Amino acid sequence: MKKSFKNCFHPVIGVGVFMVCFFAAITVKAADRYYYEIKVYHLKTSAQEERVDHYLQNAYLPALHKIGVKNVGVFKPVTVDTADRKIYVFIPFSTWDKLENADQKLMKDEQYLSDGKDYLDALYNNQPYTRIETIILKAFPNMIAPALPNLTGNKADRVYELRSYESATEKYHINKVKMFNEGGEIPLFKRLNFNAVFYADVIAGSRMPNLMYMTTFNNKQDRDDHWKAFSADAEWKQLSGRPEYQHNVQKNDDVFLHPVSYSDF
Repeated sequence: MKKSFKNCFHPVIGVGVFMVCFFAAITVKAADRYYYEIKVYHLKTSAQEERVDHYLQNAYLPALHKIGVKNVGVFKPVTVDTADRKIYVFIPFSTWDKLENADQKLMKDEQYLSDGKDYLDALYNNQPYTRIETIILKAFPNMIAPALPNLTGNKADRVYELRSYESATEKYHINKVKMFNEGGEIPLFKRLNFNAVFYADVIAGSRMPNLMYMTTFNNKQDRDDHWKAFSADAEWKQLSGRPEYQHNVQKNDDVFLHPVSYSDF
């Protein structure tokens, strides 16, 4: 978003007004960055999984599309834990207000309430899930919006890798975020065709301080080949060896996911 400065210069008022306009422009630019919500449904049974799938496909995603929320991703782990089944829902919001007000808008949509009745009106002793885990993120400044991956393989074979980097302290976390943005880690991933969906700072979640990002591949072998190339890349070796970026990740978690048939991704 561009902002004109032509009215910021005044021969009498001078520098003060210019500085106000300057910081206002920075604020507007910062607002362009997307906010993401990741919902993780924890489920005990296949019946719960089918119920949530039906709700997401027939009620939730269509209702989000109706209010202007596009490119909603729905994923399931490649390796299924039958004791704790999971469904991941990635929801991109172009502004904070849209994230904050989405649920209220949906509850005013009669079609959504009708299509999602089995899920929305579930009784306390027939709940559709064990719990919902929610993670709120803000897009990195060097990738301010999500991207649809450019993949050629069959959708059923695709691997979406959701990575989580926890740091020992807030200061180390800021340093790792800087490594992605100013240090050049994002352009490196782009050059090596990792097909990233997003890079983002976790601003609310159970694991903090933390950042998360998602890369995509045609299949598991494609994923392994990309990471092999990444590890051997001279630019990565130089970047990861820089003294200022040492020890900025305490714990690294990977989740391998595949998109469901009704996912926008």
